[in-house]
Amino acid sequence: MHHPDWDTPERLALRDTVRRFTTDRIVPHLAEWEEAGALPRELHRATADAGLLGIGFPEEVGGVGGSPIDMLTVTEQMILSGGSSGLIASLFTHGIGLPHLISSGTPSLIDRVARPVLAGEAIVSLAITEPDTGSDVAGLTTRAVPFGQDYLVTGAKMYITSGTRADFFTTAVRTGADGAGGISLLVIDRDTPGVEVSPPMKKMGWWCSDTAELSFDEVRVPAENLIGAEGQGFGQIMQHFAAERLSMAVQGYAMAQRCLDLTLTYVTQRETFGRPLASRQLVRHRLAEMARQVDVARAYVRAVADRWVAGDDVIAEVAMAKNTAVAACDHVVDQAVQLHGGMGYLRETEVERHYRDSRILGIGGGTTEIMNEVVGRLLLA
Repeated sequence: MHHPDWDTPERLALRDTVRRFTTDRIVPHLAEWEEAGALPRELHRATADAGLLGIGFPEEVGGVGGSPIDMLTVTEQMILSGGSSGLIASLFTHGIGLPHLISSGTPSLIDRVARPVLAGEAIVSLAITEPDTGSDVAGLTTRAVPFGQDYLVTGAKMYITSGTRADFFTTAVRTGADGAGGISLLVIDRDTPGVEVSPPMKKMGWWCSDTAELSFDEVRVPAENLIGAEGQGFGQIMQHFAAERLSMAVQGYAMAQRCLDLTLTYVTQRETFGRPLASRQLVRHRLAEMARQVDVARAYVRAVADRWVAGDDVIAEVAMAKNTAVAACDHVVDQAVQLHGGMGYLRETEVERHYRDSRILGIGGGTTEIMNEVVGRLLLA
């Protein structure tokens, strides 16, 4: 479906670059990275060299410029070209790990963290979730206590994307009283004494995206590693949730479109009882329903993303967009596996990986239930 803002000549050229890069540098190795449980660092450097790692980040901090729509275009096209949402989560972890740091603009942190990350030379993770607090960000308990010119940080973080490989953690800590007002963001260097990183956690999907548990035992962090001012952390976190949720929504409809594409090819080639599967009305109607859900999700998510970039207040719409894309993705990956039959259950078949990868989208970045709570509260406000 043609969408003028997303199909400008520049964005079509960007898609071509992404398609070539994904086909050449990602697809041939993805199965091996899935088995290894992590992406190689060289991929970050190669992605930076191709001009794709820093898209959507300003040139003055080491990015390549462009708007958030350009970043979402890269995400979408990588999946459509045979990549995976797990690969996106891992390769572009800086999409959630850097924005707070860049918008606070501390030159020393930008030079030490943002530039090397955007050059593909370092990896940054976002560390908010804790073993006892997921969606309840205001309830986090990792504490940072002033100690001379430093903070002493003690606590634990859970489900940290790229955590086993990260050089830096953008970490939500409690510097003040209980509740949202007592939270700050602090950059913690991985090699600081007292930082412990677990082995990679074994997950249902997103295998190539390494996930870790972190523990901090009186980790001494310089006060200059503070992002913004003390007590601003909760607001900073909330401000950047929309970008993460829209990214996951795009991953959802892109994964659904990719599974539809793969299934259309399969049912045309696969013969049963002497004729192609596609010749059967039952199959055609299932494909039609898959296509409808993908198209509706894509049109809605893109419309909300456009409004978000324009500066509209779309907190409720972003939550609805994520849920819309997740629902479409859930339906389509399930039908894709079903229409592939026994082949769809094999590891070697791409739809099998998408089926497993899709399950996290309704959990990460705000669960489906929390998204509905966001919408419900705003409706009644």
